[in-house]
Amino acid sequence: MRWHGVTQGRWRRIGSTLWRVVAVWAVSTLTMLVLAGILPDFKLQSDDGDSATRIAVTAALGAGAFGVLSAVVWPLLVRALLLVPALVLGLLAFFLNGSLLLIALRLIPEGRGEVGAETAVVVAAVMSAVASATGGALAVRDDDAYRRRLYRLSDRRRRRNSGRDDQDGGGPVTPGTVFIQLDGVGHDVLRDAVDKGLMPTVADWLGEGKRGATHRLTPWRTDWSSQTGASQLGILHGSNHDVPAFRWYEKDTGEVMVSNRPASAVELQRRAIERTGDGGLLTVDGASRGNLFSGGAEQLALVLSMAARRGKENRSRAGYFAYFSDPANAVRTALSFVAEVFREIGESTRARVKRRRPRIGRGGLYPFIRAFATVVERDVVVAAVIGDMLAGRSAVYADLVAYDEVAHHSGPTGPDVEKVLARLDRSLALLAQVAEHAPRAYRIVLLSDHGQSPGETFRARYGLTLGDLVRAGCGLPVPRRAQRTHSGAEARASVRAALRRPVEEGADERRPARRAEPIVLASGNLGLVSFPDVPHRMTREEIDRRHPALLPTLANHPGIGFLLVRSAERGPVVLGARGVEVYLAEEPAELGPLADFGPGAMEAVRRTDGFPHTADIMVNSWYDPAEGEVLAFEEQIGSHGGLGGAQARPFLLSPLALSEPVAPGQELVGAEQVHHVLRCWLGEELGPEVPVGDAGAVRAENPQVTAREAVAEAAVPVDDSRPNAAGGTAFAAADAAGQDKTH
Repeated sequence: MRWHGVTQGRWRRIGSTLWRVVAVWAVSTLTMLVLAGILPDFKLQSDDGDSATRIAVTAALGAGAFGVLSAVVWPLLVRALLLVPALVLGLLAFFLNGSLLLIALRLIPEGRGEVGAETAVVVAAVMSAVASATGGALAVRDDDAYRRRLYRLSDRRRRRNSGRDDQDGGGPVTPGTVFIQLDGVGHDVLRDAVDKGLMPTVADWLGEGKRGATHRLTPWRTDWSSQTGASQLGILHGSNHDVPAFRWYEKDTGEVMVSNRPASAVELQRRAIERTGDGGLLTVDGASRGNLFSGGAEQLALVLSMAARRGKENRSRAGYFAYFSDPANAVRTALSFVAEVFREIGESTRARVKRRRPRIGRGGLYPFIRAFATVVERDVVVAAVIGDMLAGRSAVYADLVAYDEVAHHSGPTGPDVEKVLARLDRSLALLAQVAEHAPRAYRIVLLSDHGQSPGETFRARYGLTLGDLVRAGCGLPVPRRAQRTHSGAEARASVRAALRRPVEEGADERRPARRAEPIVLASGNLGLVSFPDVPHRMTREEIDRRHPALLPTLANHPGIGFLLVRSAERGPVVLGARGVEVYLAEEPAELGPLADFGPGAMEAVRRTDGFPHTADIMVNSWYDPAEGEVLAFEEQIGSHGGLGGAQARPFLLSPLALSEPVAPGQELVGAEQVHHVLRCWLGEELGPEVPVGDAGAVRAENPQVTAREAVAEAAVPVDDSRPNAAGGTAFAAADAAGQDKTH
């Protein structure tokens, strides 16, 4: 009887599949007939005319041939074209689909199918979309498949409640965890979007919809370098030691490190692993999607640190194949890409007509870069995460960069970014729906790596760049017209990697003509000044002897908030306007210019001072506490990278089923501390865990300890740069044996 039931179920599934194939074929045939009647360059009959039956048979043959070619030939084409830049592959989707249709029509006997090349692109796109929609609708309405999903879900819940695996070998008992990073979305931006009704999915999680709360919202504070390179390296690999900014000059190698350059990302990841002695957050059955770093995951897609690899070793490009192997996906994404390009052109034109301020140029390639970030990367990353959930992987970390890219050019608030946030919420809703049908329960954790602070650019307000001001202070000639500072938005690196151009454009232009001239780099509203002819970090006394006017020129400029230099006699010193000096090694009674930058500013600056590759002069822009505005040294009206405003206040949205991230009354400080919290969460309910550092050791010894308790028990001062004060809890990134031995 059991064998009979299994056989009967198998035949039922085969019959259901055949029914869907026939239904999709029939709908595709009708679609082809309608298009043949509408489009003048598309016909399904001979020149002498045919009967209605003959035309219908011709349409059925053409639709069937096109369907077979799409199912068999298309995946092979996509795999072969992975050697082509991924961005180009998305745009080629139309022409590839049209070519398949031309071949399909040529296979019709007696040559009754005929279509123009341009029309073939349109017909193929419409037929692919209709076939995909029909197949998806039938799969959802398949009662037998739906019943099997319910059985599987019920069985999983039963096994989870009983705490043991089903004897028939079902899915995992323990829940998996999906970490979704909304790049650049600050705590206040998320809160405001929920209040405006832009993100109903997040509102439901917070209990502001029709059901009770399932998640808690916790702000956290970044390090001085409030940007993805430092934050994500700390979150995924447990250490962002010696990452002073988004880009910086290293005197020992003579190289400019750029966080979103593949070669730099590989080196930063290597250093973090060497320092912690651990592969990362995702080393146990993990997947990394759309990130700068791998986190130790085996499953990779669009990971920048892997983009420098060539050939079969570059598994990161497999994400493109998995997504674009479906022609309907390729067509849909290509259409959305084109629509997003025109949307950006319309929004930038409207901003110019209304003379909005602040405003920066948004022409050139930017509309295409924005479309890649908000459409292509989003679609591919979300599809990869869905695949991970359906495969039952234990831990997934994905980065969606859409908001960050748009906010850099349109500002952190306003109608442009609100549309992006609404679309991101729809992606979250889709992931939540998929979680209900995955082979294991999933906990979805939403977080951001930093926020963004508004404000016009330094160049727009003062008519010169930070580099011009430094040259003036050094007595060097200054260009009559200030040149724009290259923007370092994270999405640009993904586009360059997709176009097989991993080296950042213009990087070599930052090298001075003579080694005695300073190198000036910008990271949002954080500037770095280095003198490459001096092999060590210059002291304040050395700078004053060489360029006596430089430090006063910078410190007294109205667009500069404060400077960090190191005194040979008294250690790190913060310089402000009108001769204000704050010596960080002496526990000053007054914070001077740091007072306006909020709690934790002194600790963040002190920690950065201890990095081996901190610049000779660190420059933080002016900050208006009342308006929350900063002055970006790059061409961005929404910026991050330094201290000041919302850029240093990201968020962590976690399920109530997980323990609280920090003890009541304490603050989550630094990306390394966030890493410890996430790692402890992975260990709760007997989930995957790779202990590292003190917090991991606490959880390893006692699995019943919650993340909050493990974090509190493991809290120890690293050094004077991050004390265990009321404003936050300190964490050791690694023990002494794991210190970086390269410097």
